[in-house]
Formats: sequence, C-alpha cells, structure tokens
Amino acid sequence: MFFKRVEATPDARAFGAPTPDDSGQVWLTWAQVGERAKAIAAGLRGLGINAEDRVAIAANTRLEWVLADLGIMCAGGATTTVYPTTEAEDATYIVRDSGSKVVVAEDHDQVAKLAGADLPEVTHVVLIEGEADPAATPAQLTLAELEQRGGRALAEDPEMISKIVETVAPEHLATLIYTSGTTGKPKGVELLHRGWCWEGVAQGDLEILRPDDLHFLWLPLSHSFGKTLICGMIHVGLPTYVDGRVDKLVDNLGLVRPTLMCGAPRIYEKVYNRVVTTAQSAGGAKAKIFSWATSVGRQKVAKEQAGQSVGGLLGIQYAIANKLVFSKMQQRLGGRIRVLVSGAAPLSREIAEFFAGASLPICEGYGLTESSAANFVNRPGKVKIGTVGQALGDLEVKLDEDGEILLRGAPVMRGYRNLPEATQESFTEDGFFRTGDIGELDREGYLKITDRKKDLVKTSGGKYISPSTIEGRFKAICPYTSQAVVIAHTRNFCTMLVTLDPDAISDWAKGGPLEGKPYEEIVTSKQVHELVGGYVEELNGKLNRWETIKKFAVLPRDLSIEDGEVTPSMKIKRRGVEENFSDTIDKLYEDAVAQL
Repeated sequence: MFFKRVEATPDARAFGAPTPDDSGQVWLTWAQVGERAKAIAAGLRGLGINAEDRVAIAANTRLEWVLADLGIMCAGGATTTVYPTTEAEDATYIVRDSGSKVVVAEDHDQVAKLAGADLPEVTHVVLIEGEADPAATPAQLTLAELEQRGGRALAEDPEMISKIVETVAPEHLATLIYTSGTTGKPKGVELLHRGWCWEGVAQGDLEILRPDDLHFLWLPLSHSFGKTLICGMIHVGLPTYVDGRVDKLVDNLGLVRPTLMCGAPRIYEKVYNRVVTTAQSAGGAKAKIFSWATSVGRQKVAKEQAGQSVGGLLGIQYAIANKLVFSKMQQRLGGRIRVLVSGAAPLSREIAEFFAGASLPICEGYGLTESSAANFVNRPGKVKIGTVGQALGDLEVKLDEDGEILLRGAPVMRGYRNLPEATQESFTEDGFFRTGDIGELDREGYLKITDRKKDLVKTSGGKYISPSTIEGRFKAICPYTSQAVVIAHTRNFCTMLVTLDPDAISDWAKGGPLEGKPYEEIVTSKQVHELVGGYVEELNGKLNRWETIKKFAVLPRDLSIEDGEVTPSMKIKRRGVEENFSDTIDKLYEDAVAQL
C-alpha cells in the first residue's frame, strides 16, 4: 500500500515537520519518504532484522517515528510501540515480552530506561537524537548512521527492499501495541498487515480524509489511533504535518492552519474550558453576548439534529453569533478546519453540541486497540451527536444478549502475545471479538455506547452506576476541570475526586486574593471548594438520586501517568487513583458518617 502511494504521487507533499531550529517547516515528498524508508529498512536488515522480527520504537510523535515505522515494515519486520512516558519497569517488560531485537529510542533518556535490564534479545539501539556511545552494550548507532548503512547496501542491491516487500503477506505481523490497561501488566496486541490495509481503504471511503486536506498529526503514534491514521494518510495520499509537542499545539494550529485534525476528548475539553472561562472572566456585555451566542448555537444544533433547516429569525441570529463569537474560536483552530474527529475515550454530549454550535462539528468515532482503532465514526454532514457513528467498511457487528458489542473482520487482532487463555476469553465461539462495551444500534446503523461492562460499579445498596458517564457530565458542566473520578464501588453513596486545569483556575483567580498563589494553594482554598461545589450541585440536578455526589474533594495536584493514575491515552486507572488517594477517600466517607 505504501509503495503504491509512492508510485502514484511521488512529487506530492507527504509529511511535514518543524525544522531542527523550530523556525519553520520542512516537507518531504512521497518519493523522499519512500527513499528514506527503504534506506532504514536496508539498514535494519543489516542488523539482522528478518520476517516478523520486532523492532521497538520509544519516542514522541515526530517525523522520524513515521519513517522508522515504515522502514521496519519495509524490512519485513514488525513495530513494537512504547509510549515515551512509559516508566522503566513497563518499558523493559514490553521490550522483553515482545522479543524486540532492535530498539529505536528518541534520546538517551529513553535508552536509560533499559539500562541494566535483562534484555538478551536486544542487539542494537538506534538513537534519533544524540551521539551513539561506541562502548555501549547493546551496540548503539544513530538513525542517520542506520540510513547511511542502508544506502550503501541499496547501492549494491537496488532491488533488495522491493523483493522483501513482495514476500510480506496479509497475515504477517505488522505491529505489537501494548494496551496500557487500567489494571495489571500491559497486554501485547498482535495486529496484522491485512488489518492496517483494511483501515486505510475503509478510511478513504468516508470523505473524512481527502487528498486536498492538510492534516495536523499530534496524537501519540505509540497508540492505535495515531497508527491507524497513518494508514489512512498513505492510502488517500493527503499531506500531514507531524508534531507531537502538545504544549505547542495551539501555536501550531495558527501556523499550520490544518483542514483536518483528530484528537482525544481531553483536547476538545481544554479548548472548551479556555473559551468558556475567558468569556466568563470578561464579564459584563462580553459574557452576556457569549452566553446568548452559545444558546443560539445549541438551538441551531437541535434543529439540525432533528433534520430541520435553520432559517428565519434563528438563521439571522446565528449569523450574528458566528460573527461576534464563533468566528474567533474558529480562528484559534487555524481558521480552515473542515473536519474534527474525536476518539480514544467518550466525548460528552454537551461539548459535542458546543462545538457543533460553533460550526466545528466533531465526528466522534469508536474502536479499540484490539480492532485497529477505527471501527465506527460519524461522517461529515451526517453527525448524530451522542453516537459514535456507523461501522467502517465490511466490519461485522452484532450485540450479545447483554448488549455487549461484538466485532468480526480484518482489523481485529490475531490475539494477545504470549497469552493464549486471555485471547480465547476475548472471542466468542464463532470468532467475534468481545469489546467489553455495551451499546445500542439504531435503524441506520449508528452505534451508541451506553456502558462499559467493566466500568459499571455496584453500590452497597445494590444500584449499578456508570462512573465515566457522571464524570463526563461534570467535565462538561465545570469548565475548570482537568479530571474527575467518581468513587462508588461497594460504598453506600457516591463521592468524587476532582483535579483542576492549571491555566483555567489561575485565570479564575486573577483579580482576587488568590492571584499569583501557587497552584496547590489555589485549588485547596475554601473559595475554590465553594466554586466546585456549585458545579457539583448543578450536576446532581441531572442525576438519579442514587447517582448524586454526596461529598467531593479537590486534589492538590493533577493525576499523572508516572504515578499510575491515568494511562498515556488519558484514561483513568481507578485502582491507582484509589490507592494513591485512599486517605482522602476514607476521609470523605468518615466526614459524611460523622454528619449523619
């Protein structure tokens, strides 16, 4: 699929990235990407990489990640992905369990994670940045040196990689992605070439990716969402700017001015928080205009979702609201956005409606690492808010007796590496993969995720509660929220832990006694507790009696990957949160009992 793209549009722009000094952009054509991928592939063959041998990549999202991944597959090998934020213990476990022979590391910090570890199969470490240590064990070389070695090998045998590519079959292993998981050790998901090619073709049929688009890719390429997008880019042939520095995201949007961007809900939540808090802090007429425009936008969305046209007085009002408010938000995203896509976690309905009201509808999708990430998605112009859209391609879908979503088809994994029992448990007798999610399908095939089988918790009173649903509602109500974690399992009522967005809460503190104070002092203050309490009351008004939050605590810091509280894709690891903040949780229940 990759070489067909190179042959079809050799001179078209393929991948862009910031220049080394970050002063501009550098772009490679498909022909240039093809040449570099072949050189990396030939270099890897020289290091002993053969059919389906694993090569691990431990790096942030950057152009070299894409080139290395393509090079690995052109060598007939398979990529093992390692999140750059993965702690040393898990990183070495992944490299060892995958049987990776070569590790492509972003820098010496990533290499250090493997220091002293028992990794007998690793023969070489390839550094993207930094100098190689000639005395190191395993042997080190730079990516540039690897390409140079490959170039010399290709000069002697120009058809080497073309011949190897012809031997790669659909059923061969292409990628090993270890699910970060919310409990226990990560599991290696074995994904095949046939699945990724299926993804590329299926995405190309959706009108989400188009050759005339400009895509901005910042998502972690260690995650299946980022990887599946690369497949779509290759098949469709659209230019993509690659820069995984999230702290540069807003600046890059203004510089790159993409027409297409995909992200996890957290990014859209942060944009929403920033827009809402900025409007609220302005006060006076500006705040009233924003509130009015938001109301008009939601009315427009309600009509569109009901299949009605927006005209008359509402149409005039919306044109004014767009000029005064929404156009500014559109400019913050570069001013040219045609399509936004959300995946990796549930997007709250309130935030989806807000963006749609701003003429920035989000096409929410759904999939799992085990099924190559993209399985359902809303199509541009056909978005049903509250659903994750319709199935891609010829993916087979059915609901089990309890409503669990079952999937069968080319993108579904071969299995979990070295875990035959776990693999068997995750499939039905007739070969459908058990997603663990509960859903509903409407007459048009739109899927609505209603619950997560493992996410449902039962209170001591016997009531089932979906914490993620409550958490999503709260984040949509309170624009200062970073994370919210509902505690209810085996308890007699619900409590909640809340962390606040540093930028949003610091802006809120301006002009008051907390201005300029450290984050921990602001978020643990009486004023902030009262602020959050008001939003909790608003939330409780939308919940069933047994779901209401009786007590809450604002934590002194945000949840972190390093402390085992969230996964790299920002899913909450409930066990880690409950262990790390057990004293706070116990106090919530003790205080509540004392008040009875």
